[in-house]
Amino acid sequence: MDKTKQWIVFGLAAALLLALPLFAAQFGQGWVRIMALALLYVMLSLGLNIVVGFAGLLDLGYVAFYAVGAYLYALLASPHLSDNFEWIKAMFPNGLHMPIWAVVPVAAGVAAFFGMVLGAPTLKLRGDYLAIVTLGFGEIIRVFMNNLEYPLNITNGPRGISQIDPMNFFGFSFGQPVDLFGHTFPPVVLYYYLFLVLVVLTVIVCRRLEVSRIGRAWMAIREDEIAAKAMGLNTRNLKLLAFGMGATFGGVSGAMFAAFQGFISPESFTLAESVMIVAMVVLGGIGHIPGVILGALLLSALPEVLRYVAGDVQAITGGRLDAAILRQLLIALAMITIMLVRQRGLWPAPEHGKAAPVAK
Repeated sequence: MDKTKQWIVFGLAAALLLALPLFAAQFGQGWVRIMALALLYVMLSLGLNIVVGFAGLLDLGYVAFYAVGAYLYALLASPHLSDNFEWIKAMFPNGLHMPIWAVVPVAAGVAAFFGMVLGAPTLKLRGDYLAIVTLGFGEIIRVFMNNLEYPLNITNGPRGISQIDPMNFFGFSFGQPVDLFGHTFPPVVLYYYLFLVLVVLTVIVCRRLEVSRIGRAWMAIREDEIAAKAMGLNTRNLKLLAFGMGATFGGVSGAMFAAFQGFISPESFTLAESVMIVAMVVLGGIGHIPGVILGALLLSALPEVLRYVAGDVQAITGGRLDAAILRQLLIALAMITIMLVRQRGLWPAPEHGKAAPVAK
């Protein structure tokens, strides 16, 4: 595809993405909310793709960085700390209400730090052993969030943190509707556009990383770590960089999630959530940015679409099948079917250097 056709395709895609929430809002804001959350999952999947797809490091605890970003934003943009610590209340009588330009970089930095903390002790692990360690790390973070209520109430335990401020950018609040050109944009639409901008920036960063020397070094480690080390690559630093870069996107996504929801609790950061993000990367195509985006969109929207199918099947069986369990069963069957037909994912990366298949 030449440059002209590429610009035409990009222009049509941009117009569609900009108009989509306005069209979906006519059927209810719930559909726009699903679309906004799907964009968040795209960000998470692209961040995990750096670790799993580029560097070949299986990470089952990625949701931990998501939780770190969400809780950090909740603590810095809610009255929770001022209500529980007198010295903070003396400094901030009206509570901590940090703006987006201050909180998001901190969330990204802290998540990156935790990513390197996770990566440091796992440098010599591979495969299943690495997966088990990262899984344990994700569960440790969730347990901490669930129990850091006594003796000091930091996370409010299983009750979660509420009254979280919406995103506020230099006086512009994403929590208030905006009238523009005679049309009212509700907060959910504003968040959709904010997440869309962040997804575009994430795609650009991931693409630049993929074609950079660092990206090629990650792929060399993915294909054969021993050979990469023999060629002079510092595999230790490159692995730590992969964990840190991937965790950065998880922290930013978590901050966006906390602002969007206005409430967070440990139940939002379970192992099932982490496994679902890994499934998005695998289903779309490991290491291929367009495939990862496709997998994230499908698996984030599929549960909501199957909600209606599950309800009809439950009615047919006289209510003997729980709708939530049936919906998960249908998702699992769909994933199994797709992976049997497309072992490398729905949109795999092209195999450079290999001969094209001969048509029979």
